[in-house]
Amino acid sequence: MWTRWWIVSLSMCWLPTASGQDVVGNADEGFADNLILITIDGLRPEEFFGGADPRLFLEDLGVKDSQEMQAQYRRDSREASRRALLPFLWEKVEQGGWTAGDWTLDSKVQVTNGHYFSYPGYSEILCGFADERIDSNDKKYNLNQTFLEWLHRRESFSNRVMAFASWDVFPFIINDRRSDIPVNAGWQALEVGEPSVIDAYNYVAKNVFHEWEGVRYDAFTAAGALQAMRAKEPRVLFVSLGEPDDWAHAGRYDRYLLTAKQNDSFIRQLWEMSETLPAYAGKTAFLVTTDHGRGDGREGWKSHGTTYPGSDRIWVAAFGKGLVKQGIDRGGEFQQAQIASTAAAFLGLDYTQANPKIAKPLPCARQSVSEPSASVE
Repeated sequence: MWTRWWIVSLSMCWLPTASGQDVVGNADEGFADNLILITIDGLRPEEFFGGADPRLFLEDLGVKDSQEMQAQYRRDSREASRRALLPFLWEKVEQGGWTAGDWTLDSKVQVTNGHYFSYPGYSEILCGFADERIDSNDKKYNLNQTFLEWLHRRESFSNRVMAFASWDVFPFIINDRRSDIPVNAGWQALEVGEPSVIDAYNYVAKNVFHEWEGVRYDAFTAAGALQAMRAKEPRVLFVSLGEPDDWAHAGRYDRYLLTAKQNDSFIRQLWEMSETLPAYAGKTAFLVTTDHGRGDGREGWKSHGTTYPGSDRIWVAAFGKGLVKQGIDRGGEFQQAQIASTAAAFLGLDYTQANPKIAKPLPCARQSVSEPSASVE
């Protein structure tokens, strides 16, 4: 595991700030200048809201010492347990962020594509609606325009949109061939950043053992995004982290939890980086979610799809600039399809105008640029 921790430490390297890039934004109107959208593949609402599940502290799920796992992840309440697993995300939610999807509070965020696996889920997140034609994870170019492409075609966002993803299908989901958005995904070499640092990342990535050929370790994805923030200062950055889902499919609850906690640390690094850069500090909205839920129980948690109840349940969290609603949602009913227009709304733009199928924003963002701010709870 020493290589994994070295990779994590490498991701803390910083670059000189890029110059000559003006930021055009809506900060004076309460909107964000920048957006960072992050997804954690297959992380269940059960863990996001309740922390690690002690029913799964089993040796055949990779847990060699259940008492050690209890000490590491479990506390006297579900609130404390979730903070033990995802300390940064819950710190930001509790300090003025917003979240939804806790079914114990009758808060529902549901996938609408009817498949409950990755390509349909990510397309729904990025496009703002489900497409029945997308029914597999095959590497087929998405016929739909994502909100990333819609922004990229606007003058103030042209060449200011970037994506980093652990799963190698993302160039097809975002359709980099048509959209011309730079998408660094899978084990693709990193190209943006301080040359000596990027060379070090790429050397390790090339020579470290690859657990999966189609999914690289999230440390490389996070490192690439951090380097890009310093070097290019994109106004919109999409970061998709993937390891929790793959460790779940492998039946390793220990590594599912470990990589979820590492992902939380990577998100902290992205936030802290944003707070050090004048182009981002106090001007950036963060939106975090997942592509699908999972089943339940000793075997069900490993998988997802139509045969696994709970796979349609997801969660969403937001913090940073531009929120008009705060706290933990109770009783709301929302859809995965609302994330795309929410992302645009944080920037003061109405993405629903692009296609009548696009779902309206979540209540944490303005419903349109012409509407007054909602009250804050």
